[in-house]
Amino acid sequence: MHILLYTLLPLVLFLNSCKQTSSDDTANNKNTEAETLAKADTTGLAKATFAGGCFWCTEAYFERLQGVGAVISGYAGGTTPKPTYEAVSAGKTDYAEAVQVYYNADSISYDKLVEVFFATHDPTTLNRQGPDYGEQYRSIAFYRTPEERRVIEDHIRKLTASGKYKNKIVTYVQPLKKFWEAEEYHQDYYQRNPTDPYVGSVARPKVQKFEKQYKEILKPKFIN
Repeated sequence: MHILLYTLLPLVLFLNSCKQTSSDDTANNKNTEAETLAKADTTGLAKATFAGGCFWCTEAYFERLQGVGAVISGYAGGTTPKPTYEAVSAGKTDYAEAVQVYYNADSISYDKLVEVFFATHDPTTLNRQGPDYGEQYRSIAFYRTPEERRVIEDHIRKLTASGKYKNKIVTYVQPLKKFWEAEEYHQDYYQRNPTDPYVGSVARPKVQKFEKQYKEILKPKFIN
């Protein structure tokens, strides 16, 4: 029985990982950030960018916060022009799956976004989040200004001093050089694909836990 379980476990993890068939990748690679943002009013909103594992989950967390106008899934931290999901998810690039958060700084602070980022993934696992493994799932907090860098590093020091984690925090803190929007079918993936096996078995339990933990700052429509 145990031998069979250990044999099937890698297959189960693969089937439940943050991956999609390559046919979808080639068919949905024409959308631009401008086209996606046209669906939401982001005029005057600040931007924050994070990589914390599969962007389907990360996007869903931030979309639920009051003061957040839009969240775009994409790729950051790499150097190759015009990355595609097929290449990134296969580990053929130096990019990580990331999200770009458009927020009203008068309604929610950058400090709070950083707090949420660290609270919604394990910053001590190198190149892995749950069943998703590889450098494309590494933890990165990107900054645009020296002040944002200070906020991130202060939060890491606070978490380290708290003793919350027994292992060292391995989150990269680096300047944002370029954010590339992911293919259109990745946008709002959690909301649009409730029957997806990964959403049901991995993402939904995480999002539900997040909704309970941060109920006081959720948008009303996400409060149960």
